[in-house]
Amino acid sequence: MGRRMQRSRWIAIALLSCIGAISIGLIALAQQPVTISFLVRALEADQLQILVDEFEADNPDIRLDVIRGPNAADAVEDLYTASFLLGDSPYDLIFSDIVWIPKFAAAGWLTDLSDRVSEDDLADFLTADVEAGQVEGGLYRMPFRSDVGMLYYRTDLLEEAGLEPPDTFEELLDASRTLQEQELVNWGYVWQGLQYEGLAAGFVEILEGHGGFWIDPESLDVGLDQPEAIAAVEFLQETISSRVSPPGVTNYLEEDSLRVFQNGNAAFLRNWPYVWPEVNREGSPIRGQVALKPMVSEAGRSSGACQGGWGFGISANTPHPDEAWRVVEFFTSEEAQRQFVVEYGYVPSRRSLFTDPQVLEAYDHYEQLLEVAEQAVLRPPIGQYAQASDILQRYLSAAITGQLTPEAAMERAAGETRRVLGSA
Repeated sequence: MGRRMQRSRWIAIALLSCIGAISIGLIALAQQPVTISFLVRALEADQLQILVDEFEADNPDIRLDVIRGPNAADAVEDLYTASFLLGDSPYDLIFSDIVWIPKFAAAGWLTDLSDRVSEDDLADFLTADVEAGQVEGGLYRMPFRSDVGMLYYRTDLLEEAGLEPPDTFEELLDASRTLQEQELVNWGYVWQGLQYEGLAAGFVEILEGHGGFWIDPESLDVGLDQPEAIAAVEFLQETISSRVSPPGVTNYLEEDSLRVFQNGNAAFLRNWPYVWPEVNREGSPIRGQVALKPMVSEAGRSSGACQGGWGFGISANTPHPDEAWRVVEFFTSEEAQRQFVVEYGYVPSRRSLFTDPQVLEAYDHYEQLLEVAEQAVLRPPIGQYAQASDILQRYLSAAITGQLTPEAAMERAAGETRRVLGSA
């Protein structure tokens, strides 16, 4: 009897020890930080680290796993897409370019954030930035940083020639020719003409300035074969045929056009806001001799600035939606955006930061930049955007390289686009 009682006591002690060990393990597990992961272009992963460190210091219960991806945005999109198509995506957040949102939302890969943010909360963000995240009444992306196309010009050259900054397409061509005839500069106007997304983005601005449209997202009407769109292509073609733009512009990316402009070989440049700190950095040949303005338009038409930018969506299959939202709130806050903008010169998505004293101390041109940002034009927010953009790029390239007339190119582009939208 005594031995049985002693054995029972040892069994009870062993069970209590096991229970205690399990309890301690469960408590330790519960105290482990939740990991929130997202994929970012390698360059921006490095830049975001200052905000990652600050967030983790203030939120010890959450660890951020920022996965470095390719620097090409379309390659990052492909990786996100593949992860969803293969099953449960490993990403809790989607750091997204604005043109991905309609596709990702339509596929059911993103969480609707509408119940987490009010209209008052959204009021400080640029209107186009907010609209870029909205699909069929839902909100699937919170803006982090914005981007808009604009026209840069050489103030010293215009002053020497007695010219004012151009407001219309014709004035841009005339000013370019005058500066070239006076041998003040080799080329008048440089832009991005390679067959890639940058060509479509720049064309959106020229199209808006001619009063045309690409695709109406509500009706899915296509306007590429309308007179306004053909006139927009003719303008691009004329910049090359009249040698206002160099023949090689049909192979230019952003960096190529910036290099020509920064080296003093062009008077006007269409590009993105990142150009400003580049042309004004120490050692730049044109430092202090550049100004910016909205893209030119036809007389009586409004100008357009193609809306770009990046923001955060929450994956529909994340097991940690509340923690993911805390990350989104932090990164899109005024304080975080201010720090990121001042450090790296990106464009904020919050209106208040364009006139913020700390931002203006670093970049005094941001008040001008707000005027451009308020004229932003979206690329068509449709689920078939990737196919539509590929069609436009191919036929624009055919037109500006002389393989097709503007009329023939736009008629074919419109026809193929309608077939894509119709089949969908």
